[in-house]
Amino acid sequence: MKRILGKKQKIKNEDWINAMKNIEELISIQELEIKVKETVQDIRKMTDGKKAAYAWSAGKDSIVLGAICQTAGITDCMMGVCNLEYPAFIKWVDKHKPKCLEIINTGQDLEWLSEHPSMLFPQDSATAAKWFSIVQHRAQARYYKENDLDVMLLGRRRADGNYCGKGSNVYTDRKGVTRYSPLASWTHEEILAYIHYYKLPLPPIYKWKNGYLCGTHPWAARQWTGSVDNGWREIFDIDKDIVKQAAKFFESAADFLNKVSKS
Repeated sequence: MKRILGKKQKIKNEDWINAMKNIEELISIQELEIKVKETVQDIRKMTDGKKAAYAWSAGKDSIVLGAICQTAGITDCMMGVCNLEYPAFIKWVDKHKPKCLEIINTGQDLEWLSEHPSMLFPQDSATAAKWFSIVQHRAQARYYKENDLDVMLLGRRRADGNYCGKGSNVYTDRKGVTRYSPLASWTHEEILAYIHYYKLPLPPIYKWKNGYLCGTHPWAARQWTGSVDNGWREIFDIDKDIVKQAAKFFESAADFLNKVSKS
């Protein structure tokens, strides 16, 4: 196996695309199958006798996680969303979601966003992390409690810079939610290889600007925009109606539309 992708924070979007195009030169199906077999065995060992479910976000890592969990016999799963999702993304999710998926909406909408303007188009990792906390973590905690789980499986990986546990790939947070990351040691190339060899579909987000850098996200949580004005530009290029609705709450969106109409 060849590794050409380093830390996620330093990889350019085109590097991801090129790696996917050349994935068969980087990792063989035989090499991948060894990793898959080991991961399935680990999942079965870790969840034996426990009530488990996995978190699915429709992102590349969670899509791989879901497929492997199904192989390991875990079918229950959940997804956290809010009212600031891309319509095209939600349409894709509705078509490709796992059979046993439960979707939990944490309720953030344009009115909420107007009351928390600093959350619009995060320009730093701390703000981006807040989005994950208020949507994904909140939804996960609710599902965990309502379904009386013993463990929730996540698609978090160390190559992404994600915390997966101290000295292991399991941790329990202050709310008593135990999270297990069976893909913790997977490389970027292994994730791409699984998607390629198993012919798994990806949501439209990965075809949009900086798709691999942004990953799945509510449109308001879009990163790497450089500025609010450029954020509106990128959203406008994806779905004009989102910006038109946002203009009712944000002067910056209205100003952007005004500039577009005059150009």
